[in-house]
Amino acid sequence: MEEARFEDLGLCPEIMKAVKNMGFEEASPIQAKAIPAMMEGKDIIGQAQTGTGKTAAFGIPLLEKIDPKNKKLQAIVLCPTRELAIQVAEEIRNLAKYMHAIKVLPIYGGQEIVKQIRSLKSGTQLIIGTPGRVMDHMRRKTVKMENIHTVVLDEADEMLNMGFLEDMETILGELPEERQTVMFSATMPHAIAQIAQKFQKDPKMVQVVKKELTVPKVTQYYYEVKPRNKVEVMCRLLDLYSPKLSVAFCNTKKQVDELVQALQGRGYFAEGLHGDLKQEQRDRVMGSFRNGATEILVATDVAARGIDVDDVEAVFNYDIPQDDEYYVHRIGRTGRAGREGRAFSLAVGSEVYKLRDIQRFCKTKIVPQPIPSLDDVTAIKAEKILDDVQQHIGDDSNLERMTDIIEKRLLAEDYTSLELAAAFLKMAMGDDYEDIADEGRPLRDLDDLDRRGGRNDRGRNGRRRQRGDDEEYMDRKNARGGMTRLFINLGKNQNVKPGDILGAIAGESGIPGRLVGSIDMYDKYTFVEVPKEQADIVMDAMNHVKIKGKSVHVEKANRR
Repeated sequence: MEEARFEDLGLCPEIMKAVKNMGFEEASPIQAKAIPAMMEGKDIIGQAQTGTGKTAAFGIPLLEKIDPKNKKLQAIVLCPTRELAIQVAEEIRNLAKYMHAIKVLPIYGGQEIVKQIRSLKSGTQLIIGTPGRVMDHMRRKTVKMENIHTVVLDEADEMLNMGFLEDMETILGELPEERQTVMFSATMPHAIAQIAQKFQKDPKMVQVVKKELTVPKVTQYYYEVKPRNKVEVMCRLLDLYSPKLSVAFCNTKKQVDELVQALQGRGYFAEGLHGDLKQEQRDRVMGSFRNGATEILVATDVAARGIDVDDVEAVFNYDIPQDDEYYVHRIGRTGRAGREGRAFSLAVGSEVYKLRDIQRFCKTKIVPQPIPSLDDVTAIKAEKILDDVQQHIGDDSNLERMTDIIEKRLLAEDYTSLELAAAFLKMAMGDDYEDIADEGRPLRDLDDLDRRGGRNDRGRNGRRRQRGDDEEYMDRKNARGGMTRLFINLGKNQNVKPGDILGAIAGESGIPGRLVGSIDMYDKYTFVEVPKEQADIVMDAMNHVKIKGKSVHVEKANRR
């Protein structure tokens, strides 16, 4: 695994300050390779999965190249969906936090175009946009290409899958010939090679070469969680499994500090370990962990190197690791010397796909699990407290004074000794939190996930699925309260394909393509199914766009 510290990459002081503020200690493998190559001005083809740090891999060199004194548009990043455009823009803004004269703007469908035009006119050096909305601005002359020196195609393979090839080629064709063209893609289909040949000059291939990994014999689970529930889910797992010692891994120093604070606030004996600690502090934390005074060690991957404690019973991937090797190193902290070990991963949103990639590469099995319910945790907590109480009853300590106090209170009040004991038990167990278990969501085996194709009743090539091919999709579809059928005024006669429809919906409305249902195409029109609760969003976004130069009109279909 290629390693480099950000200090060694020759970055400007403002970006270095931002990187440190974000809590990153070491460049990821793709960052270590891509940043120097981009800063040399070379065209790049980067092969990297989501979650490997690729946004910073192209975002940092982009910011290094932008002239803050020039208020004209200088760089553009193309993303397949609104969600990704927003995410990328947010991360690049964080990297540019101390570069005060640089303006970063996401442009996508579903947002008022007038607002975007106003922001563009005020002076924007970098835009992150979906292809459809970028082309809309190009037609309106609100995005001018003549000063652009760098273009990045993020998740290029996903854009191809969503039918954006024509749009990508149109946009690239309008850019100045003298420019830097960078593509990042998880896979390398033939179409990517064709784009590279047509629009890039002697591109450098940047990819992280994976080595064969040996995965320790550890029982591995994962839980799909919402960001706000991560701490609560981890606490429930701690209460349910009661590991004597456990290690929780976070991707940044900032997240380590926040998690330690949250755990300590709930009464757990937790300490943090990261690169900001002096050796004396580090030794104190590790000493406390080894002797059992600290039950939970929260650490970054870099800080955790060299930790050698045999009694660790559980590892928590509080953040999904950026690299497959990090995952293996993490879970290898438990299950040592023939002992039983468990690893728990908390996946938020699209992180399940990164976890799927880890599972495939490591040739391991990460089993989906339901979030423990309040009833599960309550029963375990109560048993522990009652076991402790039983020990006091069995001790030689004198309980007569306490018994007298309770008897007097029971004589004076109208409740039983059983009710009093139950009240004491409730007090000892602490506050109840909301039941966050998502019973409507079916557990998803990682092997069954398919992000890039085949989620719809009709695939991207228009071929109808066989009955029963995608039970998981139907489960999710039914769980979300049904689908709404929409009418679109374009069909086969306009040379429109299912992928064009899917790409426009996903790119303009921000709805993941996997949530779109059947796409039924006819000569002059198309019917498409979308989640009921998203129908209005899709109609609002799609009624402002064009597909292959044709204006789109969308409305709810008449009942069949």
